[in-house]
Amino acid sequence: MGNKITTLISLILVSVLMAIAIAGCGDDETSDKTASPTSSETTRPTEEPSAELEGTLTIFHAGSLAIPFSEMEAEFEGMNPGVDVQCESASSGVTIRKVTDLGKNAEIIASADYSLIPALMYPDYADWYVTFAKNQMVLCYTDQSKYAEEINSDNWYKILLRDDVEHGHSDLLDPCGYRTLLVWQLAEKYYNVPGLYEDLVASCPEKNIRPKSVELVALLESGDLDYASEYSSVAMQHSLNYVEYPTELDLSAVENKDFYAQSSIEVPGKEPGETITQIGKPIVYGVTIPSNTENPDLAIAFMEYLLGEKGQAIMNSNGQPSIVPAVADDLSKVPAELQSYAVQ
Repeated sequence: MGNKITTLISLILVSVLMAIAIAGCGDDETSDKTASPTSSETTRPTEEPSAELEGTLTIFHAGSLAIPFSEMEAEFEGMNPGVDVQCESASSGVTIRKVTDLGKNAEIIASADYSLIPALMYPDYADWYVTFAKNQMVLCYTDQSKYAEEINSDNWYKILLRDDVEHGHSDLLDPCGYRTLLVWQLAEKYYNVPGLYEDLVASCPEKNIRPKSVELVALLESGDLDYASEYSSVAMQHSLNYVEYPTELDLSAVENKDFYAQSSIEVPGKEPGETITQIGKPIVYGVTIPSNTENPDLAIAFMEYLLGEKGQAIMNSNGQPSIVPAVADDLSKVPAELQSYAVQ
């Protein structure tokens, strides 16, 4: 069933990218330190961006970053009146492909899964990234959802399998989508229910699978869906009810990384027909500056803001805890101005 989903997503990828190209701007989501960063109480002073900055700062980011980055857009523009920040939201896979496949310019790429940056951008479009925030998987619902008063952390999968329940998730170009399938694989092991993964996949029709996880919020609010797989930050930002999975399933805890790694899924790779194996791991966001960006000075200024106190405060207030200091995969390749914000 996983291969069937991957094939479908690969077939529609070209049309998705063509639609983006036509539409222009979109709407405003292990054991090593890179994959398992830890947060700290220590923050670094924010360097005030220069008043002389001017130009257009384009940011392509994951859908689950839409609200915090919208807040950052307003604040950064207020600090720099000569800068026009333009944020475009999409699934992380599409976000990156805007640069690599469509040749669009961006100063910042922010992905809900740091590992997509090296997998899809190295070596031609980037050679470094830093991790900057965390999240966890939850199951969202509303007061009107069927069995809303019955569902809990122990029986959620039984509720989803009921014939009269509609549930959904995002597709495999979106980290929240493939993370949903990883959670379901882990649930089969955790609850010791043979066949549970395939049953959950079969119970979610294609009409309930959307390009971005945040698109499912409207379907929950309209009653078209009873339940949607989301990040806890999305639930908080949209005031949704949600079930918290056991930490063995929610992809949030570094101490459970070995159990998470028992799950895996094939997702679309760089070229049509190619795939990348995504193995279960704690949810960590990554950010980079494309090597061919038109405005590197603006990119560095925004990165200083994002990784500094002001950016951290916005991420934390939106339920996406900052990683402080940020963690780089190769600190020597990070621009010199940003190296004090990160460790390796």
